[in-house]
Amino acid sequence: MNTDLLTLFDADETKLRGIVAEALSGADDGELFVEHVQAESLTFDNGRMKGGSFNTEQGFGLRAVAGEAVGYAHAGDLSEAALKRAADAVRAVTAGYAGSYAAAPQRTNKVLYSDENPIGAPTFEDKAKLLQQIDSYLRDKDGKVRQVTASIAASWQVVDILRADGHRVRDIRPMTRINISVVVGDGDRQESGSFGTGGRIGFGDFITQDNWRHGADEALRQALVNLEAIDAPAGTMDVVLGSGWPGVMLHEAVGHGLEGDFNRKKTSAFAGLLGQMVAAPGVTVVDDGTIESRRGSITVDDEGTPSAYNVLIENGKLVGYMQDRQNARLMGMKATGNGRRQGYAHTPMPRMTNTYMLGGDKTPEEIIASVKKGVYAVSFGGGQVDITSGKFVFGCTEAYLIENGKVGAPIKGAMLIGNGPDAMKRVSMIGNDMKLDTGIGNCGKGGQWVPVGVGQPHLRMDQVTVGGTKA
Repeated sequence: MNTDLLTLFDADETKLRGIVAEALSGADDGELFVEHVQAESLTFDNGRMKGGSFNTEQGFGLRAVAGEAVGYAHAGDLSEAALKRAADAVRAVTAGYAGSYAAAPQRTNKVLYSDENPIGAPTFEDKAKLLQQIDSYLRDKDGKVRQVTASIAASWQVVDILRADGHRVRDIRPMTRINISVVVGDGDRQESGSFGTGGRIGFGDFITQDNWRHGADEALRQALVNLEAIDAPAGTMDVVLGSGWPGVMLHEAVGHGLEGDFNRKKTSAFAGLLGQMVAAPGVTVVDDGTIESRRGSITVDDEGTPSAYNVLIENGKLVGYMQDRQNARLMGMKATGNGRRQGYAHTPMPRMTNTYMLGGDKTPEEIIASVKKGVYAVSFGGGQVDITSGKFVFGCTEAYLIENGKVGAPIKGAMLIGNGPDAMKRVSMIGNDMKLDTGIGNCGKGGQWVPVGVGQPHLRMDQVTVGGTKA
């Protein structure tokens, strides 16, 4: 397909540029955001194909920014008439306002992923066959398997951003993902395990037999561990977090609180703390949208700003926030390449990309050995955070008791409860094994979902509140 999205309108580019320039005259900032998305998903559940879908969507959003006000109009129709209607609508915020239009973002020649569309290859039939193979492989492997769900999803997004000053940026973003979940049972008891992987890559990398078998084995291993698990104790205890996906706790407990809009409005638990210690010495947290092929990476954000390696907390001290263009301007700071939106029907806002903690100098073995009695949390389900208070809660999907420095029985029903700024000060040991998650993260904010990455090394946190199920 033609990836020059402006040619899909029924008017030439010169005319479109004129309408955008006129609509944004007197505004501080704003842009025309044009998007074309293709998406495909297949789900195989309990021995049969449960769902297959393919859809294409395209449209534009026109935004005018005047101080703290935003005028936004969008349409699924790429026509001159629709753009003119949108221009009339957004002009309402600039009526009587005389802003000076902000300078365009810097350009980048960095390319972090291929522009290849992953939907066409392998074929729909081949993908369906693969899901069937995963199902029979797991059922043959262990008689305790009662249910298998496997799914494949891919998308291909083209964005074209045009500013009133004529600055234009295009980005083509592939995405693929595979998910496997297994339910195992013994008598009346049933437990589940899951594994997922993905990124801004074609399918070729992870539908090799070795890769999907590793994923299936991992989902089954987790389910069988949970089948043996005992009820989690409750109370205050030392906790060791595993590396990789447990970084989702960092994402929730700290990441959201460091997004620019919450700090400008002073609704974040971290508001006003720039330059102060907000975590234990040794804790360095970054948001990095520039890692090749990662799920959370973006060559440019949805305002056209190149993504960046942004240090948020350095050696325990708060040194930066994640910013889109509007918040950066209102706070007298620089845009950091974190202006993201779900699609053309949404306005951009400050969002994370790949957020992780840098490694320290301890081995995972040393960290576990240092705990007399506590919990080892290897994997988490979802978590929730209240931005204003910083309070969070997380459910563990794989966790173990630690007794006298050794990993003991698996436990189920463990919840980690705490407060973001306080929890970061409880980090007492940092592992040397920093790793990113396997490429499954999604993040919700203000009703919009975007793909993200998380990561961390093994961590010891002292005296954390654990909610358990043990009577």
